[in-house]
Amino acid sequence: MLSLSPYKHVIRSQQFTFDYIEELFDLTDFMKKNEFDVSSHLKNRIVAMLFYEPSTRTRLSFEAAAIRLGASKITTENAKEFSSISKGETLEDTINIVQSYADYIILRHFEDNSSEIAANISSKPVINAGSGKGQHPTQALLDVYTIQENFKRLDNLKIGVVGDLLRGRTVESLVYLLSKFNNNKFYFISPDNSKIKDGIKKYLLENKIDFIESNNLEENMSDFDVLYMTRVQKERFENIREYESAKIILSQKNIKLLNQKSIIMHPLPRVDEISIQIDQDSRSKYFEQARNGLYVRMAVLSIIERNKK
Repeated sequence: MLSLSPYKHVIRSQQFTFDYIEELFDLTDFMKKNEFDVSSHLKNRIVAMLFYEPSTRTRLSFEAAAIRLGASKITTENAKEFSSISKGETLEDTINIVQSYADYIILRHFEDNSSEIAANISSKPVINAGSGKGQHPTQALLDVYTIQENFKRLDNLKIGVVGDLLRGRTVESLVYLLSKFNNNKFYFISPDNSKIKDGIKKYLLENKIDFIESNNLEENMSDFDVLYMTRVQKERFENIREYESAKIILSQKNIKLLNQKSIIMHPLPRVDEISIQIDQDSRSKYFEQARNGLYVRMAVLSIIERNKK
């Protein structure tokens, strides 16, 4: 397995240390206040955006982060269709070529271990922007930053995680990152065909981190500090019947059970798992969460650049 430091490659949540998280969040605060005054951080750098799967927030926030920091970007929005992979080129060959054109590689790919494969090959920093059903570490960083902004702490939290927990890479990254902090408890709410991965449960058990599994959103809802909704990923289901059976909906009716001091999060995009009317609820933080993605990703790139010197 690749030995990782977040100061070179960003591949999975387990690699983040407390010192790194503190440094990153301090720098994220700085970026929010000074986003138009940091164009020297990546001056004369080229950032390659290799996206083999669709993306809006992740791709555009990384592109905006690179531009804000003074870098240029080269990009392919749908590399699976419009790059040499359509001719049979391997990921390894693509990375070998792209690293000679760019100073950073931002990779989203349909294979679970794609970013680790890329990092093993590349002499340039690789940042995982979503690997199959595996991980999405910068999403977890912006999620946890948003939680800290709202609660001023990352310990002693009760987190309800809802939806397709088997196929959702954002969930895996979030759980591994939040489990680093003290006395957090997870509530995993999903249908039987979308339960949290056994590997995550094993990790939580081995580290004596409390969790509950359920298929009933309302059962423990009043306990949650954080309600983290996720999209049921239709593209990863084998048939429409399984997909339809996996939906859990947050409505104006059941949201009444949620504590008034709680926050509602979602990595987006959403389909119908959160009623649009809930957008007006002061506890809804998913658009704030998405905006934080720009500043967190600016900080990620800046820290790597700083440590290259």
